[in-house]
Amino acid sequence: MSNGNRQVLTGHQVVANAMRQVKPDVVAAYPITPQSEIVQYFSQFVADGEVDSEVITVESEHSAMSACVGSSTAGARTMTATASQGLALMMEIVYIAASMRTPIVMTVANRALSGPINIHCDHSDSMAARDSGAIQIYGEDAQEAYDFTLMAQNLAENHDVLLPVMVTLDGFTLTHTAQVAELLSDETVTDFVGEYEPLYPLLDVDNPTTQGPFDMPDYYFEHKLQQVDAMKNVPERFLDIQEEFSKISGREYDGLFESYRLEDADYAVVLLGSTAGTAKVVVDDLREEGKKVGLLKPWMFRPFPREEISAALKDTEAVAILDRSLSFGSRGPLYLEISSALSDESEKPRLFNYTYGLGGRDITTQNILEVFEDLEKPSLDDKMRYIGARQ
Repeated sequence: MSNGNRQVLTGHQVVANAMRQVKPDVVAAYPITPQSEIVQYFSQFVADGEVDSEVITVESEHSAMSACVGSSTAGARTMTATASQGLALMMEIVYIAASMRTPIVMTVANRALSGPINIHCDHSDSMAARDSGAIQIYGEDAQEAYDFTLMAQNLAENHDVLLPVMVTLDGFTLTHTAQVAELLSDETVTDFVGEYEPLYPLLDVDNPTTQGPFDMPDYYFEHKLQQVDAMKNVPERFLDIQEEFSKISGREYDGLFESYRLEDADYAVVLLGSTAGTAKVVVDDLREEGKKVGLLKPWMFRPFPREEISAALKDTEAVAILDRSLSFGSRGPLYLEISSALSDESEKPRLFNYTYGLGGRDITTQNILEVFEDLEKPSLDDKMRYIGARQ
């Protein structure tokens, strides 16, 4: 049960406090809106002597992730944070971080990718990294951002996993907005995350290893399959960590996604991140009217819980998948995952893809109500729809 305390904090502050409680050995980062204040708050904790961490200020996000890979391979518990173009600049090294099996926890404050330049929220940055080999977890609110940052540390460092973990929170919507969140005590978090036990640290000179070598065709394929195997281990380990975290926090986590009033639903919406809070209001209102509607909110996008989500959705009549990013020339990435997950079902719901919220465009309860109204139309075609866009 939780022995923490409730505070009104921004998303920046809850993540910075989670980092303080994790006590990383190294944090390497470069400022970028809307992430900057996460590391700013954390740096203040370091300056005030509340945590003994080495904060490395570098000249770019590429250098930040490079420094993280170096510190992690040396055997240091390592964290970072970024957003948008910063993640794009990191991308080369994120792939390397995953292939070198470095358990770096990184917070991504979701923001649109340029161009045109935009500092507001969508998921184009993290979706661009979906095949990097890093685990991806999406939070709905400040509380989930805090909780998942703590859980991510245990997940990344598990010896059956050893992969980077991205914990995302919607830029401005969550990062700059104050919400009530319950923080665990420092002692509880210390016990939960434990001591980092690196498996093959470079500084273990008595047991030397080679890190990051050139890989010929003789071995490259097999090394990629080792990453595949590590990803396969993630869901079970994540469920175990959720169970342990629920015991110490009193908060209910028991799955790879949240199923909201979905058990008997005829119509469902699937989406990631903070918009789930808006969608829940609509679901509740429609349930009051006697309509069987529900919401599925994936927490984990990589690895994608294909079988579990298929089982949760296969008995619905129609499902709207809302993507907050574009895949030019194709459907949205979340839609493609859901469609693939249901492809083996002999009877499955009709699927419809909507794009929303690009560049921070607002999405309202009325918008989501109209999506549910669409799903009730038997003749609805499967063209891509753009919520709230002038066309």
